[in-house]
Amino acid sequence: MTSDMSYDEDFSLVMETPQSEETLDGIQNLIINCKKQHHQLLEDQKDLAAVRDDLQDMTRKCKERTEKLIQDLEEDQRSYAAQLTDEQVKLSVLQQEEVELMQEIQKVMAALKEEEALNQHLKQQTDVFTAVPEKKVVFKGHTEEYKDVQTFQMKPHIVYPMEGGTALITFEEDVVAKRILSKKKHEVDLSEDVTIRVEARPVHLILPRLVEINSEVCPQRILISNLPKMDTDTLLNKLEIHFSKKKHGGGEVEECEMMPDSGNVVLTFVENNFARGLTEMEHHDVKFQDKKHRVRVTPFLNGKITNLKTKVSMCPRTVLLTGIPAVMEQETLQDLLEIHFQKSSNGGGEIEAFLYNPLGQSLSALFEGVSPDGDKKV
Repeated sequence: MTSDMSYDEDFSLVMETPQSEETLDGIQNLIINCKKQHHQLLEDQKDLAAVRDDLQDMTRKCKERTEKLIQDLEEDQRSYAAQLTDEQVKLSVLQQEEVELMQEIQKVMAALKEEEALNQHLKQQTDVFTAVPEKKVVFKGHTEEYKDVQTFQMKPHIVYPMEGGTALITFEEDVVAKRILSKKKHEVDLSEDVTIRVEARPVHLILPRLVEINSEVCPQRILISNLPKMDTDTLLNKLEIHFSKKKHGGGEVEECEMMPDSGNVVLTFVENNFARGLTEMEHHDVKFQDKKHRVRVTPFLNGKITNLKTKVSMCPRTVLLTGIPAVMEQETLQDLLEIHFQKSSNGGGEIEAFLYNPLGQSLSALFEGVSPDGDKKV
């Protein structure tokens, strides 16, 4: 900040004073002018000090920001170098996969020639596809990625029989299961004077490797999709009432049930002559709570397994403990075993599931969500 008046201008005021400096009034006026100048100098000094402080603060902030930018730049350079290394490794892996895929394509092409001899048998399966009505349409819109795609997935539920005196432990990490299996024999201290020895064994399951299903259109059933969200019982009742009426192309309904995995509804008629007509129409307006909703009706396929191939797979995170004596109550013994194998000092780790079967009892464990890649949960 600067003063509105320079020091020369202040002194010029003194010079223009008519009184002589030798007189009392002149001296008083001179003192007043000097005080004004002193006050103005103090104000200017404050303004200069404030400007100096602002500049020092701005300098400090610029320095801090410069240091931060330098650190960020160095971190970005390190990250880029690491990312570049990872991408080079991925590129090498992809190149190897490309070679393997080309070899696989050659094998598939050879197998394709052999499959052409089975063409007559495959033509017999076209009834499944011809049951769906074919419509000629003219596309006038635009294309985009369709995210809501329904896929067919099969997750077997494996029933695993357990002998008495055994337990199944599923760890959160497969490396913990490997440590337990590598040690094999484990001594478990149940109390000050009670110690038992158990043996850790791997769990092998028989999983489907190839499933071939012969499917055909069911003449009695229809599959209803694109349903509104509402109470299940009310939804089923509305659908049964609508498709039981002749004016809607339906007839007497034998059963109407919800498929929990997909949220679609399977409706079964008493007679066989209603399903085909409804699926040919495909879209139907059904009244739900004083409002019409368009549902989609498609054929229901009956399937029969014609070929099943299996493979033996070891559970990566589940371990079987054997030789567990019934030395105390079931719940207490199970808790003590779980505590023992959860401690890292004993080679254990975090446990996801634990199932104990005492001596003299028969029990079957259910493995849910079993997939071919070995991700299993007991």
